[in-house]
Amino acid sequence: MVRKSIQFFGRVQGVGFRYRAFYAAQSFRCTGWVKNEWDGSVLMEIQGSEETIDKVCMEIADGTFVHIEDIKVKVLPLVENERSFKVRY
Repeated sequence: MVRKSIQFFGRVQGVGFRYRAFYAAQSFRCTGWVKNEWDGSVLMEIQGSEETIDKVCMEIADGTFVHIEDIKVKVLPLVENERSFKVRY
């Protein structure tokens, strides 16, 4: 189990990115959150196995209008007792 902060850059706002992330994270049983940033990027904190986090990211990247140009990743401490994945506003 790992928790990562993943910041996505490119055409990632206004294209259903956060909702795609929400449904992908739920389907792979990951927890955390996703939100739009003021600079046009999308920030996601996600917790799960390396494999499921990779699958969530691939699912997001396959979005019809999503175009990811760059990604920044940081490993974070686990959040105990987190039970869901949320879209933050």
